[in-house]
Amino acid sequence: MTQQTLDVTGLKCPLPILRAKKALAALETGDELTVLATDAGAPDDFAAFCKQTGHALLASETLDGGVFKLVLKHK
Repeated sequence: MTQQTLDVTGLKCPLPILRAKKALAALETGDELTVLATDAGAPDDFAAFCKQTGHALLASETLDGGVFKLVLKHK
């Protein structure tokens, strides 16, 4: 299993989702992608993205400085 981190802090919607989609395409089933984002809509956007694509949203938390940490598992 591969674990990868994608830093999209400072980017606004839809760029965090688009960059995550591209990163996930390079991963295999069961691999995890941790996304660090500052866009206020990121938690809701990634929840919807996972629901639509079949990937799993394993964790969604807010870190210091308004950074969201989202952990996705490739379907």
